[in-house]
Amino acid sequence: MKCPVCGQWNRDSNPRCLKCGADLDPEDRFADEQPAWRSRIKDADHGTAYFRMDEQGQSDAEADVRDQLADEMADLKARKSDGSYRLRGMRTSSVYRDASEKGLDITGSAGADAYWQTKDDPAKPNIRFAKAEGPSSKESRTAVVGGERETADWGNSPRTDALWVELDQNAYSWKQRDLNRAEPPMLPRERFWRAFGKASVFAAVLLVLFIAIGSGLGLAGVLGDDGFLGIIHPLNRKDRNSGPSVIITASMMNDLAAHTIQIPGEDGQEIFIRELYSNYVVVDGYATIQVQDHVWYDSLESVTEPTMLITLTPYLKASNGQQTPMEPITYEIEIPLSPVTMVTPDSLRTTVASTMYTMEFVVRPGSVVKMNGKDISDTVNYETGVVSYNATVQPIGDNVFTLTCRSQYCRDNTLNIVLYREPQEIPLDLAADTYTSTTVKHLLISCTTLPGATVDVLSPFTDLDITNLATTGEFSFYATFDHYGDNVVTIQSSYPGKKTSTIQYTIYYVANVDDYTRSAWGLDAAGYSELAGNIAVRSARSQVYVVMGICHEIISDKPQIAVFYTSSDGKSQPVVVRNHTRTVWKQGSYYRIYADASGTYNSMPQLEARYCYDH
Repeated sequence: MKCPVCGQWNRDSNPRCLKCGADLDPEDRFADEQPAWRSRIKDADHGTAYFRMDEQGQSDAEADVRDQLADEMADLKARKSDGSYRLRGMRTSSVYRDASEKGLDITGSAGADAYWQTKDDPAKPNIRFAKAEGPSSKESRTAVVGGERETADWGNSPRTDALWVELDQNAYSWKQRDLNRAEPPMLPRERFWRAFGKASVFAAVLLVLFIAIGSGLGLAGVLGDDGFLGIIHPLNRKDRNSGPSVIITASMMNDLAAHTIQIPGEDGQEIFIRELYSNYVVVDGYATIQVQDHVWYDSLESVTEPTMLITLTPYLKASNGQQTPMEPITYEIEIPLSPVTMVTPDSLRTTVASTMYTMEFVVRPGSVVKMNGKDISDTVNYETGVVSYNATVQPIGDNVFTLTCRSQYCRDNTLNIVLYREPQEIPLDLAADTYTSTTVKHLLISCTTLPGATVDVLSPFTDLDITNLATTGEFSFYATFDHYGDNVVTIQSSYPGKKTSTIQYTIYYVANVDDYTRSAWGLDAAGYSELAGNIAVRSARSQVYVVMGICHEIISDKPQIAVFYTSSDGKSQPVVVRNHTRTVWKQGSYYRIYADASGTYNSMPQLEARYCYDH
């Protein structure tokens, strides 16, 4: 508010001007709170209107209900602000009148800090007082009444004390008591001091020490921050051990594991966390910090431990920028393991009989994958996460391959796969480009062995070529596949005076989709009965059937084996199907599957699925 005499701007709560001491009448403060020019520049009412036109061309306008709602909300906000403004003035006026009735002079003073005081008006426990800072401030004494802090300050002036009143944190007023007319309120320590006098200090100290020893309190507790007299009034000394402690809870943040840390403090305080380079404000008694767990180990080169100990270093930040260290906060986080699924081989130790062996794994797309220290992440399928590696297996016994996978937000997962190949006296190897799967019935196989050795092909074959066997040790033939699925090619090499070498190589054979599905038989009532009655014959011939139905039950996940009902109502004619396709079946879903007969499973026909389609 502006002083009408000297023009000095003052607080609305000040009854007198801080510069010249002129009266600032609180009754007239809000008379002209709304300038006349404000109403003249009010926006014109031009709300939105909707026009409707019928078939005859007649139109009518209708106002937008949202305009009416917006006007009501604006009016409510204005009335709310006006009421708060006037209520604040009424509170200030009440303090002014209360001081006048008690014979108190109202003066102003700048530069005050807030303290609690409830002596003058016990009916108003929320009144705040503050001492007037300045060269006249000589002594400050504090006591606690009813759990709240009260302060009385006595300046160099022998007969006055300055206090600042706050009502409900809204209305403020300064009041100064003339101690020639009224005795200032005495605090508990003041009464204690006047009762015993300065000559009784030694006796008081002895009394305090006696009480402290009898209560089991150490000397440090007696001579703490609140002074030796704090024991006389125990509520005046804050027990640091009984205050709120840091709260740490596990939580989720953006669907990822996190922890929430709540640090106790006074509202408005600012706490700086050194490790996070961030400031956090105390609200409702706590500064709340939520941080995802992966933040702590993402930047590390290698993470193998399942847990990690995290330490936060908080600092209490003052308004002048000074930082006071607080107690460190320590908690433990769990680090999930990077997911890796082995497809081939199906165990960590496998016996192989060929130079080339294809290993296949499924990882999370985007993972960093290394094989024996070499980065092969570029071979990871970005949609399915499938990664293949062609391993060269030497005839030396154990061939160890170390796979390391690091997925996002996870720790390293390491697998040691051992491919055992029996040591050979006679070298016998397949060509490095030999296929592991094919859609043709006859596949060319090229091999090398010791020049002059004798070779035998023990699996179905045609057109054996040993033209260069005696000179270079090279020979070739066409492997013939007599059934769908895995076909084992077996080759032996013999030489006088040496142990015979044998290799076995598995090749997955299935006809292309056009030829395979063209030969499929249906599984209606007649087809199912024929399959169940002639399962041995149909399995020997690898007869193809089309299975259409709902996945009723998943028997196994690796390999995936499921039961399907092939009847029209989906309640009978069960068949057991082994999944060799890329589709992962789900129970209750409908599929159209092309599969060939392979035997029985619990008295039900069993088929091997080669192609699958969702519906």
